[in-house]
Amino acid sequence: MMKDEIYHRAFGVYGIYYRQEQGLLVISKTSGPYANRLDLPGGSMAEGEGLDDTLRREFLEETGMQLINYQQLGITSFRYPWRFETFTMNNHIAVFNLVQQVHGNIAEKVREFPGQDSKGALFVKLADITPENSSPLVLKAKKFIQNNEFDFADTILQEWQVL
Repeated sequence: MMKDEIYHRAFGVYGIYYRQEQGLLVISKTSGPYANRLDLPGGSMAEGEGLDDTLRREFLEETGMQLINYQQLGITSFRYPWRFETFTMNNHIAVFNLVQQVHGNIAEKVREFPGQDSKGALFVKLADITPENSSPLVLKAKKFIQNNEFDFADTILQEWQVL
């Protein structure tokens, strides 16, 4: 870590929902460092929320589906350059959950409100997930699905491009 780096810290809770025939459930991100990329459903905790509350709320807001059954996989972080306000780096701490069962239908378009950073959800085949079109969280989820093992190692990127 260099002396002149100023870190923004983000903490979020995310769900991995994968179906062999459909692919990985992702959202189309509209803002932040992952704007115009595929991202996992989930996000930051609202005041007074627990991890479960956050995951259930974010999943419903961003995908239109209710969580029925899920389990926590682990926590990791992603650090990379990001110029935002006075910050030069981002440290994104993420709690990953494996979603096993949902209720409802996917919302290709979601309700807009202040703070909404998803324009809708979609299923994407693993072969179509690349570093060029996806957040580091989606890439970590892809690796988990392919290896059936969660990688707890922190991800450190030397460069990051906001699209």
